[in-house]
Amino acid sequence: MARYLDVHPDNPQPRAVQQVVKLLRDDGLVAYPTDSCYALGVQLGNRDGIERIKRIRHLDDKHDFTLVCQDFAQLGQFVYVDNDVFRAIKAATPGSYTFILPATKEVPRRLMNPKKKTVGVRIPAHTVTQALVAELGEPIVSSTLLLPDHEEPLTQGWEIKEELDNLVDAVIDSGECGTVPTTVIDFSQGDPQIIRVGAGDPTRFEI
Repeated sequence: MARYLDVHPDNPQPRAVQQVVKLLRDDGLVAYPTDSCYALGVQLGNRDGIERIKRIRHLDDKHDFTLVCQDFAQLGQFVYVDNDVFRAIKAATPGSYTFILPATKEVPRRLMNPKKKTVGVRIPAHTVTQALVAELGEPIVSSTLLLPDHEEPLTQGWEIKEELDNLVDAVIDSGECGTVPTTVIDFSQGDPQIIRVGAGDPTRFEI
């Protein structure tokens, strides 16, 4: 049975944040809110947790996971960012964007795109997400909480608890966080390519 934690959206209780991070460090799988949809998240080295996410969402090995980062200093440990790309991403973050970039050696091979050696990264503008990543001290490996038989992601904590009670270890409820996923921008070839239009304004990346 999943733990249910009611966390304040603007002033997350430190004790609750610490409890969630302990679960992540103990190889737990959590459902947590971001600035664009709920996400399923695990710690970077949690192989079993990644497989659990794949089973819940019916994903294959080609699925691209996202590293949810606290800030640019952390993001820069896991992807290569040149000066032009840095300025473009810096102006759009934190926000509802996922950026695909060449992965560094800090990224486990199983999380990279097998052909391009890239990984998705993002810096969300959500107080609870920021608190979790800050306490954890490393990115959360994440995937949007979109279930196979649903057209839209789940947005209510109690609903997620009912649906996934025996499949996740904790559900964080901070209120509704929207149903629109991130806008995905691929910078792996230099110039930005808009892969998916979502919550983030894509016009700033149009060439």
